[in-house]
Amino acid sequence: MSAPQLGLIGLEAGAPLVGPSSIHIDVTNSCNTNCVTCWDHSPHLDEPRSAAWKRQRVDLARVEELLDDAGSLGALRAVVISGMGDPFVHPEIYELLEAVKSRGLHLTVITNLIPADPERILALSVDQLLIGIHAASEEAYRAFHPSFQSDEWTRLHAALTRFSEAGCNYKHVQVICGHNAHELVEMVELGARYEAARVIFKLAGLKAGTEAVRISAAQRRELVEVLVPAAQACAERLGVTTNLDVFERQLAAGGEATAPISEIGCFMGYVYSRILVDGTVLYCCNTDVVIGSLQDARFHELWRGEAWEGWRARLRGGDYPESCNQCGKINENLKLSRRFERRFGRQRLLEVTGRAASARALPLAGA
Repeated sequence: MSAPQLGLIGLEAGAPLVGPSSIHIDVTNSCNTNCVTCWDHSPHLDEPRSAAWKRQRVDLARVEELLDDAGSLGALRAVVISGMGDPFVHPEIYELLEAVKSRGLHLTVITNLIPADPERILALSVDQLLIGIHAASEEAYRAFHPSFQSDEWTRLHAALTRFSEAGCNYKHVQVICGHNAHELVEMVELGARYEAARVIFKLAGLKAGTEAVRISAAQRRELVEVLVPAAQACAERLGVTTNLDVFERQLAAGGEATAPISEIGCFMGYVYSRILVDGTVLYCCNTDVVIGSLQDARFHELWRGEAWEGWRARLRGGDYPESCNQCGKINENLKLSRRFERRFGRQRLLEVTGRAASARALPLAGA
């Protein structure tokens, strides 16, 4: 039986039969820019991060130890490399990427691409990039990245051109805020121009001062009534794959929420984990849902430990922290929800996500 099948059975049973199929490793807190929506580097933060925090990074040996430990649980097949900053500012980044690839794991890197070397990425056969663009015009690009004052927009396009020429269909990420909400259609067109594998739209989750760039009520209405339908039509015409159906649900959540998590359910703690630079192990990507630390225990011990089991039981009962309403894994949770429903049925899905008693549970979008 395959690891994905075992993962689904573990979801149904309420206890994982194998380890995570994917782990997300933060390798640095440093960044080359200051995205206005970023909870760590935005110029709008009420309390900026310290210089000491920004200098933190992992070393190669620690990453290799984690890969082998998580892999010993029997299901690891994919690794995401990112950071609270950009991974390509790490001085050993290409050695870190090679450590993943040499183990036969699927490698995804989350990056704004500006500090990266496209030729070295191609030489390593990186499987996927999630390229944070967040604009379709240079004006919006600079508004989203106020520290960019040079030729970054030109360099971005040069790298995208090189990847397109090499047949590498990487993904574009467009986090939507007040500065770029008007460019939805153009973002789809940009994806078509560079043959993006997918254009991923996310409504910015905002806190700690970054609320300054939240979309206005008028922008939300325009997105719902005009821009999302227009972008969907454009995507269909140009053959661009998007997640605009998920983005619609984020817009519908209203207020500060960006993900109707109580309508979807969370499955991340059965198939995924994120590990921060300081060794903190998270249930998902939410820094409020902490399992423990690699300074105190090895990953395989935490995976089946009391803290992880407690969070699985809590979220299985539909008891979510408030911060889960800005879920960063909404796309993945939707995919798992749909797969689970196809195998075990709608009623069982409602039961394992704490919704069986709700007569108002909504059907999954696109199911």
